[in-house]
Amino acid sequence: MRITPCLYILPVASTFAASAFPSIPDLARSVSYGARSAYQHSHSLISSTAQYLGHRKAGGKRVKRQSQTCIVRGSQFPMGSKPNGTTSSGTSTSLAAAAGTSQVANGVSPSPSVASSPPSSATPSSAAPASTNQAGDPAGWNLVQTYSGTSFFDGWDFWDTADPTHGTVSYVSQSDAQTMSLVSASSESAIMRVSTAQPFPSQYQYRPSIRITTQRSFTGGLLVADINHMPEGCGTWPAFWTNGPNWPAGGEIDIIEGVADATHNTASIHTNPGCTIPYDYGASGTPALAGSEGYNCAAEETNDSGCGLTDTTPNNYGTPFNNAGGGVFAMKWDSTGIAVYFWSRSNIPSDITNSEPNPANWPEPIGAWPASQCNPYEYFYNNVAIFDTTLCGDWAGGAWSSVAYGASQSCAQSTGYSTCQSYVAAQGAAFSDAYWEVYSVKLYQQAGMGS
Repeated sequence: MRITPCLYILPVASTFAASAFPSIPDLARSVSYGARSAYQHSHSLISSTAQYLGHRKAGGKRVKRQSQTCIVRGSQFPMGSKPNGTTSSGTSTSLAAAAGTSQVANGVSPSPSVASSPPSSATPSSAAPASTNQAGDPAGWNLVQTYSGTSFFDGWDFWDTADPTHGTVSYVSQSDAQTMSLVSASSESAIMRVSTAQPFPSQYQYRPSIRITTQRSFTGGLLVADINHMPEGCGTWPAFWTNGPNWPAGGEIDIIEGVADATHNTASIHTNPGCTIPYDYGASGTPALAGSEGYNCAAEETNDSGCGLTDTTPNNYGTPFNNAGGGVFAMKWDSTGIAVYFWSRSNIPSDITNSEPNPANWPEPIGAWPASQCNPYEYFYNNVAIFDTTLCGDWAGGAWSSVAYGASQSCAQSTGYSTCQSYVAAQGAAFSDAYWEVYSVKLYQQAGMGS
C-alpha cells in the first residue's frame, strides 16, 4: 500500500524552521513502525496490537482508516549533517588503507553469476582512511576500519537537529554531549547515554540523547559490532542501522531495533520496488508482517515497513541481552545477498574475536535477504552506519499502550503514565539504563568492494 504524498503547511506558531524538517528517509522509516507494530507475527511471545498508528489488525489482513497517510514535504539534508551543510563531528583519524582493498568507480564488482554490479548512480563518496591495516585472511575479508578505544568517536558525525521520527528527544552535538557526560570513550569501550537530569537542561526542548553517523560509507562489506549494553526501558527506541543515499534507492539495513521493554530484535531492509525474499529465505527469524506482505521489501508498497525478520532466540535484545553481558551482531553484504547474525557473549566464535571472520563457518543467520530475488548491489549502495536512541517518537510513542515484543505488559500499565511524552519529561532517573556501551565496530571488505 502506497503512502499518499500531500502538502504539509507549517503553522505560523511553530517553533521549527523549515530546515529542521525531517528528511524523507527518516520520516518514512518512522512510519514503517506503525505498520510493523500492527502486523506483528503471531509468535507466542509477541502480543497482537489491536489498533496502532492509523491501522488495525483484523483477521490477519490490513484495514486502513479513512484518513490519508502523508509524507511531509520540507527541506531535506543528508544524514548526519546540519541544515546549513555543516556537521558536528569527531576528528577523523588519518591512517593507511587496508591492503587488498580497492575502490572502483561504481562501488563494487560482484560475481555476475550471483548479482550484477551496482547501478551507475552508486558513485563512491570519499572514505575515511582505515584505522587498522591487516593482510587478507583466509576467508578474504580484510579489516579496513575499526572504531574502538579512546578514539572510538573519531570518524563519526553527531546529529544535533530535530529528530526526524518525531521523538521527545533533543539530539546534541559532540561538545554538548561531552559537557553533559553523555558520551565517553576509554581503552575498553565507548558509551552513549540519554540524559537522566531532572529537570533536563533548559536550553533543550526535550530530553537530550545521542545520534551518530559514520563519515565513511561502504558498498558491500561485513560490519561487526561488539556491544556490551544497549538502551532499555519504557520510552526508548534504540537502533543500530545503515542507510544509503536517495532513500530508499540506496537501501536501509536495520541490524538492531526495538522499543520499550521488548526482548526480541527485529532486523529488516527497506528498498525500492522489485526486491523480495523467497519463502525459504534461509534464516531463523520470523517475518514481522503477516502473509505475503512480509516478503516484500519495497518501502512504498508496504507502507514503508520493508521486510523485517524478528529473532525470538534468547538474550538478543533489551534487558536479557544486557544481563547476559551483551554480544556481537554482524551484517554481511556481498554478492550472495544480505544477512544479519547474532551471538550472545558466551557464544562468540573465535574467528570474530581474532578479527579473522569466516562467515562460511557461521550458523544460520537471524535475518537473510538472498540475492536471488534482491540484487544487493542494485538496491543498496554507499551506506553509512548509525547509532541512535530516540525517545517516544512514532514507534515507541505510538505503541505506549501496546505490549512490546516479548514484554509482559504495556508501558502505560507498568509506569502508570497515560502517554510516553509525559513519562519521558517527568522521569529522568528512569533512563539510567538507556545507554549504549560498545566495545568496537569493525568494517571488513573483500577485494573489489567500494566505499
